[in-house]
Amino acid sequence: MSSTDDTGRRAPVKVAAQGVLFESDLPELDEDAGYRGPTACRAAGITYRQLDYWARTGLVEPSVRTATGSGTQRLYGFRDVLVLKVVKRLLDTGVSLQQIRIAVSSLRERGVEDLAQITLMSDGASVYECTSSDEVIDLLQGGQGVFGIAVGRVWREVEGDLAHLPTERLEAEAAEAAVSASDELSLRRKRRIG
Repeated sequence: MSSTDDTGRRAPVKVAAQGVLFESDLPELDEDAGYRGPTACRAAGITYRQLDYWARTGLVEPSVRTATGSGTQRLYGFRDVLVLKVVKRLLDTGVSLQQIRIAVSSLRERGVEDLAQITLMSDGASVYECTSSDEVIDLLQGGQGVFGIAVGRVWREVEGDLAHLPTERLEAEAAEAAVSASDELSLRRKRRIG
């Protein structure tokens, strides 16, 4: 970007920080909190069939608890729901599932703080990862980027959506399982005695 100075010559203009696209004042995540499949679907705007397929094919697997057999519930962490929503947005814009898998693989390698700093740009065929406003501008000037997804903005949307939806904690489930196991043991002892 450039403008003219007092002599009429082109002078470079400093590009300000991207603000909305690259915010970093995001909340701490609770690693023991998880969301069941239907809750993750509502927050991400996807169907349960999509969620199940993506989990089975390894596109977005639940990080809090995987399904271990019939009757067990997957628990998705906040970061998982964030990635689900990003995947949905990429699909909605026509990006192929193959390109989305590459983008998700790249997102998995990032720390949580890094995720908030990323803007995903795409031309509909490829996905580009930008971490600064300069990279976004370079991509647009090169004619490659057609649309962008600011992951920090999606983060805030998911956070707002999940604030009103039920969550589960792993430690609560472990305590319930322990109580239920001790109750079962007590019942067996009583049966033997009586």
